[in-house]
Amino acid sequence: MVGALLLLAAAAAQPSAEALKLGRQIAESGTLATVLPLVQRKETEELVGAHAELSTEDKARLRETARRVYEQGRERLMQAEARSYASRLSVGDLRAVVAFQASAAGKRYRSAIPAVVGDTMQQIGKMDFKGDVLAAYCKETGKLCGK
Repeated sequence: MVGALLLLAAAAAQPSAEALKLGRQIAESGTLATVLPLVQRKETEELVGAHAELSTEDKARLRETARRVYEQGRERLMQAEARSYASRLSVGDLRAVVAFQASAAGKRYRSAIPAVVGDTMQQIGKMDFKGDVLAAYCKETGKLCGK
């Protein structure tokens, strides 16, 4: 009896196919999906640039490997984000978000994301959370200094 109740509870906790589909639509139009290609391009070129010893052919192959690894990782991220949205929002809310994303304002919002992220990072500069925490802790306590 308890086992059956646990199975029912687990089944009830699973998002519906519609919720997962809507969650995927949201993920594909979201901030992460918008910013990931920028990060991929930047990190790929940094990686290629760090290996001047590679031939032109090897650099092209490294770029292709980076693209393939990126696509695999992106797919995992989109699936996880879709499931997270589907688990946390009602189907009605998911529909409303998808409708916003399809609206003119939603499309302008999405197209502004890369510039907004770039502007934000430029204004803030380099951030090192762990380093900042250690520096503040050192100043406050005299401990963990120079680590």
